[in-house]
Amino acid sequence: MNDFLQDIQKHVEIAAQTLKLNPEVLENIKTPNRILQFIIPLKRDNGKVETYPSFRIQHSNVLGPYKGGIRFSPNVNLEEVKALASIMAWKTSLIGLPFGGAKGGIQVDPYKLSRRELEDLSRGYVRAIYNFIGPDIDIPAPDINVNPQIISWMVDEYSKIEGKFVPASFTGKPINIEGSKGREIATAYCGAVILKKIIEDYFPKMLNKSPTVAIQGFGNVGANLARILKRAGFSIIALSDAKGAIQSISKNKRLDSDTIYQCIKENGMIANCYYAGSVCGHTQGLQLISNAELLEKEVDILVPAAIEGQINENNADRIKAKIILEMANGPTAGEAEEILENKGILIVPDILANAGGVAVSYLEWFQNIEQSYWPEIDVLERVEKMIVDAYEEVKKIAIERKVSLRQAAYIKAIERVAREFNLKKARKEI
Repeated sequence: MNDFLQDIQKHVEIAAQTLKLNPEVLENIKTPNRILQFIIPLKRDNGKVETYPSFRIQHSNVLGPYKGGIRFSPNVNLEEVKALASIMAWKTSLIGLPFGGAKGGIQVDPYKLSRRELEDLSRGYVRAIYNFIGPDIDIPAPDINVNPQIISWMVDEYSKIEGKFVPASFTGKPINIEGSKGREIATAYCGAVILKKIIEDYFPKMLNKSPTVAIQGFGNVGANLARILKRAGFSIIALSDAKGAIQSISKNKRLDSDTIYQCIKENGMIANCYYAGSVCGHTQGLQLISNAELLEKEVDILVPAAIEGQINENNADRIKAKIILEMANGPTAGEAEEILENKGILIVPDILANAGGVAVSYLEWFQNIEQSYWPEIDVLERVEKMIVDAYEEVKKIAIERKVSLRQAAYIKAIERVAREFNLKKARKEI
């Protein structure tokens, strides 16, 4: 079991002890229902056949169909996907969705594939898991390196096998094939909403200035959050992606995240699917630094929006932010948490901070099922209400039980799953 999965299991066990859960219930809700592990063969453009380890973990469907993303990354492995599937189960429960949790992935560097190869691999993944997914069973969505184009291929492949168009089989679709408006910005939008509530409730003095922010990760979530916070008057002073990081030379100078984002978009595409640019390509008046240096910047708010385990025992004592807004899943390793809390740093946990993504996925699925279509403002208003309601309940639990926001979030999420598990067991549905 890797450290990431162990951290999640520990959070679950602590919440279960607080709730005095029956050991049988705890074992059931923390163990995946199904583990799918398989190989996808792909004929490369040079005629050579290569194989790619692939996964789909269905952690829990106590509350409803499994729900969770698919990531394409050379670092994908079984233990990581187990941890991510578990997180999804608690995230959907926390914000009150009628979904369980799942996650999937392919161990591949998609930037090294042609467009044709990427499409064939995406379709192969659907063929491998077709019997285990569907609108009432398991509804996959995008995660790292999976975008609306890839989801459109997956929906098409599922629909071909099904013999009819089934838009509700996946979420994160392009608008023109019944995707939801607001989907692209929902995760970042809700992260900004939660951040504003945190500042109002815990750091009211920040309301009188322009809080400084460093964002690690400039994908869909990080880039959109940077642009939203800039418009809200925050000072973005450092940004990064997988190739490195940039910061302003002048202490009082903000980064223009809109211009940087536009430059990345205009730098061309890889396989017509991925932007080829990097924040490191925009250095006029800026300074190149490392991702490690970005995490240790003296800022009001640090936003890890890349991958898990970025804040760990090796750097936790050098983190200087007042607030850590976890827009990635599992960015703070367990051994770092106590160090950060002892320093008085407030961590906004991933299952709350980035839950806007799965919230809007639910709304997309709902619109597909009901054959309705809502304007963006309606979608974002509904998502915001779900997230704010969850935040208020988490804050209340944290105050009443004198625990961290993460512990409070897990208590709320696990209490709901355990309650439904016991009800279904009493009705002999399990």
